[in-house]
This record gives sequence, C-alpha cells and structure tokens, in this order.
Amino acid sequence: MESGPAIFAGVVFGLFGVGLLTWTAVRVRHRAPVALGVSPVASAAVAGLVSAAALALGAWCLTQL
Repeated sequence: MESGPAIFAGVVFGLFGVGLLTWTAVRVRHRAPVALGVSPVASAAVAGLVSAAALALGAWCLTQL
C-alpha cells in the first residue's frame, strides 16, 4: 500500500473501533440497550467483536507502511 492511504485507512479504522468500543461500554455500564429490539448480551457481544475487528484492521493497515 502507499503510505498516505494506509495511514488514512488505519486512522479511520482505529477511530471507529475506539469510538464503537467506548460507546458500547458506556451503554452496557448504564444498562441501556446497545441495539433496539435485540438481546442485550448479543448486541453487546457483536458490537464488541466489530470494534475489535476494526481496531485489528486499523493496526494491520498501519503496519503495512
């Protein structure tokens, strides 16, 4: 990858992963639903997995420089 797009993609994925993980943790801590109409445990687990995947993808993009 070229360094410019790799840095941009890595930062975007990293910010998305951190934002989603923080939002999910705050919603779970306040016992608020993470997603409406879905099991609270399942929605928190899926959101956690997606945020971890975004963080891993962002780290991978940044290591490809």
